[in-house]
Amino acid sequence: MGLLAEHITFGYTQTDILNDVGLEVKPGKLLALLGPNGTGKTTLLRCIGRILQPRAGHTLVDGEDIAAMSARKRARYIGYVPQSTALIFPGTVADTVLTGRMPYVDFRLTRRDKEIAFAVIGRLGLEGMAFNNINRLSGGERQRVFIARALAQEPRVLLLDEPTSSLDLKNQLSTLQILRRLVREKQLAAVISIHDLNLAAMFCDSVLMLKESGVFSWGSPGEVITEENIKKVYGVQAAVDYKQKVPHMRLLDVEQH
Repeated sequence: MGLLAEHITFGYTQTDILNDVGLEVKPGKLLALLGPNGTGKTTLLRCIGRILQPRAGHTLVDGEDIAAMSARKRARYIGYVPQSTALIFPGTVADTVLTGRMPYVDFRLTRRDKEIAFAVIGRLGLEGMAFNNINRLSGGERQRVFIARALAQEPRVLLLDEPTSSLDLKNQLSTLQILRRLVREKQLAAVISIHDLNLAAMFCDSVLMLKESGVFSWGSPGEVITEENIKKVYGVQAAVDYKQKVPHMRLLDVEQH
């Protein structure tokens, strides 16, 4: 059944950051959240994961309302990777990933918990730094550790806030390839906030574009990532070509339009 969020509305004052926003993601699929800064992408992810309490709306995971779940049960259903991975405590990569198993721990970590955590560490290519202090890693390496921690939760839904923002080009591609493969294999419903429209088109099955607190467009990458939509939402001129049926955006200089 996957993830269904409906009528999500949130705001701190009389002005809504989100107004009646909804989305649906089936198991094994990735949805990209697009939109300029300040359109509510991070807020939407936090409302879906119940980190923030929306003023209105609800989120269902496999038909269950997460608002009715305990925090422990919710952590078994939803894995969240924040944009900022700054730490206030020391610990190794392995220790950090193992915290993803806490929703399942009664008294102490089991052998199975450790096997799951180290399997994820291997899938994310972190074996060589498993016992390094996480505070000594680069921002991009820390980001991969937090993705591994979320995957160690064995969630049904994965929410990622700009997971490639601290990565170089090679690691952006490899991380998204790994994520897409794991989403398919484990039949997760994943939502990724991302700024790179071309990466969204390459790796995501659907796209939701936000503008002015609401949904501007929602559909396949080819339906959403168009020259007209880019102009209306981002205020820039772009050319959109197709490479193997995938839209590819090129920004145009002022002289070209």
